[in-house]
Amino acid sequence: MATATRIPVGVIEDHPLYRAAVAQLLADAPDVELDAVAGSVAQFAAHRQHPGGVVVLDLRLPGTQGSSAVVEVVGMGHRVLVLSAYSGRAEVLGAMAAGASGYLSKDSDGVEILHAVRLIAGGNSYVSPMLAAHVLDALPGRDSGLVIELSARERQVLSLVAAGERDQDIAEALDISIRTVRSYLDRIRDKTGQRRRPELTRYAIEKGVAYVPVAPTVPV
Repeated sequence: MATATRIPVGVIEDHPLYRAAVAQLLADAPDVELDAVAGSVAQFAAHRQHPGGVVVLDLRLPGTQGSSAVVEVVGMGHRVLVLSAYSGRAEVLGAMAAGASGYLSKDSDGVEILHAVRLIAGGNSYVSPMLAAHVLDALPGRDSGLVIELSARERQVLSLVAAGERDQDIAEALDISIRTVRSYLDRIRDKTGQRRRPELTRYAIEKGVAYVPVAPTVPV
C-alpha cells in the first residue's frame, strides 16, 4: 500500500511492554504508517515525523499528563485516541472536553483499537460502547429528562454517532438513507447546540443517551 494512502499513527505510552504491543499492532496494519513511539509527550514532540494523523495516547505519563496531554497533542495538529487503564467518568469526560476524538480502555482488543483509529482518522469520534455503559452506570440519579426533547429515532442516531459510526453506517444500521441521517443530525445539532461529533459524543455520555452497538467492519 502506498505511503500516501496510509494513516500516520503515533503512540505515547510509558509502559514499555504495552507500548511495544500497541506499536506492533499498528505496524502490522496495512493501512497504517507508524509514526513516533514515545514514553512521554515531550519525547513524541521531538521525534514525530508527521504534522497530522492520529496519536494513541495514555493519560498517566511522566511530565505532561491527563487532559493537559490531550490539549498539547491536539495543539500539535493530531487527532487523539486515548487508550487508558483509567476509564472513570472524570477521565473520559475530561479527555473529550480537552479535545480527544476517542476513548478506549486498555481492556480493548486489537480489532477495536484499529477500528477506532480508522474512524478517528476519517474525522469521526469513537467511545467504546462497553466503556460508555460503565460511565453511565457510574452516574447515579442522572436526569434523563434533560434529553426528552429528542425523538426515539434522534436518540438512536445520536447513540450511533457517539459509538463512532459514520453516516453511511448509521443509514445501513437503521435502514434509512444517508440524506435522512443527515437530516436527523441537523435536528439533533439544532436541539442540543452541539455541532461537532466529539461534542455530540460528550453530550450523549453526559445525558445518558443509550448506546446501540453496531459490530465494526474492519478492513482486511
